[in-house]
Amino acid sequence: MVATVAVIGVAVAAYALSPSPAGAGAAQAIAAIPDSHAMAVLESERQQMIAMSAAAGTLTVVTKPKLSSPGQVAAANPDSSSSSGGITYVPSSRPNPKTAQALAYNMMGSFGFSPTTYFGCLLDLWQRESGWSYDAENASGAYGIPQSLPGSKMASAGADWQTNPATQIRWGLGYIKAQYGNPCSAWAFEEANNYY
Repeated sequence: MVATVAVIGVAVAAYALSPSPAGAGAAQAIAAIPDSHAMAVLESERQQMIAMSAAAGTLTVVTKPKLSSPGQVAAANPDSSSSSGGITYVPSSRPNPKTAQALAYNMMGSFGFSPTTYFGCLLDLWQRESGWSYDAENASGAYGIPQSLPGSKMASAGADWQTNPATQIRWGLGYIKAQYGNPCSAWAFEEANNYY
């Protein structure tokens, strides 16, 4: 409908701007509309939309979609291999929104990590390292959720690195990306070496 109005508008404009005797240009322009290439294209598109609309009405859902298992996700992921022979992806559910885990889950995308793929590995990694405690400290001097050694390295992510879980998580995700590529590679290294 809009396209038809546009074609008619163009025809009227052509008439108004044509140097022919009064009335002759308008009659020719209006007579040419039904036979124009533009009208043929519009009619073809209209017929195609009618056919598609009719076809869409015949579709029915016969079953629910099947969800992949974590093993299938790992097998299909092109980043699933490493020099240690492969990465194990760890399934997990979305964390409680009032926790440091939720902060990490929500930050992962900004580092290029899909939370649905990599959060389980990060959850296990930092659970082993610090129990997700912002003030966790061990005898070697490692500090915070990501167990930065020394803890003061995290100052590059913010001056409040000693008390702010978000600052520690931001630094930790950057460290993992730079050193291991993704949280599951860091977790694989942690499992093999008892540190990352």
